[in-house]
Amino acid sequence: MFKKLIADSTAKSPWLFHINAGSCNGCDIEIVSVLTPRFDAERLGFKLTGSPRHADIAVVTGPVTKQSLPRVLRAISQIPEPRCIVTVGSCPQSGNVFKDSYAVAGPLSKYVHVDVDIAGCAPRPEAIIDGLALATKILKEKREKM
Repeated sequence: MFKKLIADSTAKSPWLFHINAGSCNGCDIEIVSVLTPRFDAERLGFKLTGSPRHADIAVVTGPVTKQSLPRVLRAISQIPEPRCIVTVGSCPQSGNVFKDSYAVAGPLSKYVHVDVDIAGCAPRPEAIIDGLALATKILKEKREKM
């Protein structure tokens, strides 16, 4: 009964942990605008957390650089299962303009399973909210399977 109560209470309010993997901050600014009163993603239950151990969804921005790769993977591994990984922008998906650079180790999907890709450089806040809503559905399905 207690587990069901926890599952029901956390199903619609996932906590996000933002990981910057070497971005230009374009996508980071859009994530911040999603949380401000204009778009107000908190009304949908999304809330940023300061610790990966409290998060349900990892939000990754930027091309995954060789220097940031171990830290990104360590932060993702600290998020408890079931977890959902969301990439925001073109950089963590393909490297974008940094592709084939000596400093880029990405895309992120080479190292971990990515559940949702939000495309764009930088993606619109509406697209980010839509991607996070899709990640919430995927997270709910993962929890039901456990």
